[in-house]
Amino acid sequence: AMAPMSGGTSQPNLNTLVEALRFTARDTGLATEPLDTLAEYWRAVRGFYTAFETPVLPSGADLYRHEMPGGQYSNLFQQARALGLADRWAEVCGTYADVNQMLGDIVKVTPTSKAVGDLALFLIANDMTVDELLESERELALPQSVIDLLSGRMGQTRGGFPRKVREKLLRGVEPIRGRPGATLPPADFDQAADTIRPLLSREPTRQDVVSYLLYPQVFTDLARHQDRYADTSVLPTPAFLYGLKPGEEIMVDIEPGKTLIVKFLAVGEPHHDGRRTVFFELNGVPREVTVMDRSLEPETSRLVADPNNPAHVAAPMPGMVVTVAVRPGDRVAKGQKLITIEAMKMQTVIPAEREGRVAEVHVQPGAQIDVGDLLVTMEL
Repeated sequence: AMAPMSGGTSQPNLNTLVEALRFTARDTGLATEPLDTLAEYWRAVRGFYTAFETPVLPSGADLYRHEMPGGQYSNLFQQARALGLADRWAEVCGTYADVNQMLGDIVKVTPTSKAVGDLALFLIANDMTVDELLESERELALPQSVIDLLSGRMGQTRGGFPRKVREKLLRGVEPIRGRPGATLPPADFDQAADTIRPLLSREPTRQDVVSYLLYPQVFTDLARHQDRYADTSVLPTPAFLYGLKPGEEIMVDIEPGKTLIVKFLAVGEPHHDGRRTVFFELNGVPREVTVMDRSLEPETSRLVADPNNPAHVAAPMPGMVVTVAVRPGDRVAKGQKLITIEAMKMQTVIPAEREGRVAEVHVQPGAQIDVGDLLVTMEL
């Protein structure tokens, strides 16, 4: 890896490796100056993303126990930190190893490694061990990636998964026999184009269609973002990530031969509805726009579920509500999906633990939740 991107759980430093091998039988033949020029570029790029850096996590001998891929090592720590589990990182690594053994010591590479990591975080967040998971009689809302792994949607392991694990965690979900891709219907490019055309307000390209077929939710989110804010990819990286400081001026190339000069002037006092007026110059002409200041929004108190009340459906981990599948008055069967939550790309479906009627739904899509928050109240 280039010098600024090397070390830790990444690859060794290419720049120093080239010099170390010079004048030896393994001389790479690469020149130092071009590599140093590239390194300076990547050093500047990495500086833009400092706020998103993971603390240095040097690999240790415990690697031979948990067998976590290097790329996942830093990503999983970010997930743990987002869930408030950073101070329990050693436990996460240990539980990762236990989950891997429970599943049969599988090959861990995307996406199977993600399923192992998701379940490890789930167990730590709920103060459970692997043994307690297998012995529990509760209807646990396991991460969707775990269900996909055990049901064969990520492929088949040699010899299959342990029968006890599969039967306990799948909870009646019928596993796929054979290659999972063989069960998928052929991709309909024309139908996909018709689906995304209203999102784009233009004729979709083949790249748009393929992107939607591969990553439907990600593409939809991007299309909605661009519909609201236009193509923000043309903004300079620091301006996009951190915003402008008063008096700062940037140049934005929105298309070949068309450049906008934007200068941020000031922000007005907050309005009674939580909005502010932002003053700026566009190509030297004074402009203003009113925006919502999210830092002024009052915090809403969240209801907390009573763990001893069987009518309360609680959040098993912190995250964001993605979908709500029921409404007050709906009759639900045991195991029926109620709510889907997501935390750092880990989706968890929360099912009904028993048959009953939905009395109240206390959250809506987009709501931020914490462990133990009351999501749904049932009539049993």
